[in-house]
Amino acid sequence: MKVCVIGTGYVGLVVGTCLAEMGNDVICVDNNIEKLKQLKQGIIPIYEPGLEELIKENVSENRLNFSNNIKEAIEKSLICYIAVGTPQKEDGSADLQYVYQVAEDIGNYINNYKVIVDKSTVPIGTAEKITNIIKTKTKYKFDVISNPEFLKQGSAVEDFLKPDRIIIGSSSDKATEIMKELYAPFLRTGNPIILMDVKSAEMTKYASNSFLAMKVSFANEIANICEKVGADADMVRKGMSADKRIGSQFLFAGLGYGGSCFPKDVKALIKTAQDNQCDYDILNATDKVNKNQRQLFINKIVKKYGKDLKEKTFAIWGLSFKPKTNDMREAPSITIINELLKMGAKIQCYDPKAIETAKEIFKDSIIYAQNSYEALKDADAMLLLTEWNEFRRPDFEKIKMLLKTPVIFDGRNQYNTKHLIELGFEYFSIGKKATKKETNY
Repeated sequence: MKVCVIGTGYVGLVVGTCLAEMGNDVICVDNNIEKLKQLKQGIIPIYEPGLEELIKENVSENRLNFSNNIKEAIEKSLICYIAVGTPQKEDGSADLQYVYQVAEDIGNYINNYKVIVDKSTVPIGTAEKITNIIKTKTKYKFDVISNPEFLKQGSAVEDFLKPDRIIIGSSSDKATEIMKELYAPFLRTGNPIILMDVKSAEMTKYASNSFLAMKVSFANEIANICEKVGADADMVRKGMSADKRIGSQFLFAGLGYGGSCFPKDVKALIKTAQDNQCDYDILNATDKVNKNQRQLFINKIVKKYGKDLKEKTFAIWGLSFKPKTNDMREAPSITIINELLKMGAKIQCYDPKAIETAKEIFKDSIIYAQNSYEALKDADAMLLLTEWNEFRRPDFEKIKMLLKTPVIFDGRNQYNTKHLIELGFEYFSIGKKATKKETNY
């Protein structure tokens, strides 16, 4: 099929590449000339496992092309994906200016029947507004459908190629059949296409992400109680996860959720509830607990060292909001580093993929190490903020030798408390019961 994907951000790039991988002719459109130039040269602006190889392969086979000519892309395509950003406004609502601009472009350049696929995360009712915009500019037939994405950063390519479900919100039998044909190669294992009305599809994305965010905040709130009463949050999690009604995902205590989806989608759904005079107590609590979790971690550091950190150096392992991505949007590391800098601390950091992203945020206010152990040299303590695999089994004797004092603040509950205490570390974790040798606030 002939497809164009308008927007080459995280979602658009994965969608376009994976559709090309299944033999479709795909044009990815963007107005950023420098980004397009890099993509054509095989330079990928994001880190996502497996994506670079697929882009290079499909570009070489001429199934995947990059262009700034939106008119030509629309005219050549049967299916037009809208995958531009919907950044959060100050009031929590989604900024839809880029979505509406694309709708106007489609209205101006449509030359025959098209299926317009709203892939961006948008408030309920956006597809209807897109339809109205396009109708004012053309007499050609078209259908607008909602096809929310559920890609997890770090496994997005796998998620798209082997989805657990595909949701299509449509009021058109013709558009629905076209989309079912497009997605058929991705569903050979029998996972379903779920058909529904457009507004329900739009709502499903927000509801799904907000529910998962709620699980994270719930796990963190339980962990904080565990810490106070002397229970072990990891043991509690294991006990809960064994219940099939609850499941094991998103129940790990830590620094809370970050990234481009959960924080934005929770706030956007809160704004939708406000606009429609609905209660939103659970959503509000989800957001509040998540913000508090970062401060509670900072409080552990302050309780040990005080608020004057001018003579202290902290080694930070992990900057991205989660492993297997260079994305630092809403990352806990940003909040924690900024607060420590305000108190006068010196920061030495390392992340396997997010160093360049961090440089755009922090400039020269922190030190960027070449590897994890370099970041530890002469630091007063190590702070684990992102649970990259390479941090899971480090050389603790080497860590102890490089640090001024053997102190670890573990924001991801990654290490074995008993083992570290035996090695002579002072170990601060989240939701873990204290031991006689452990100082755990």
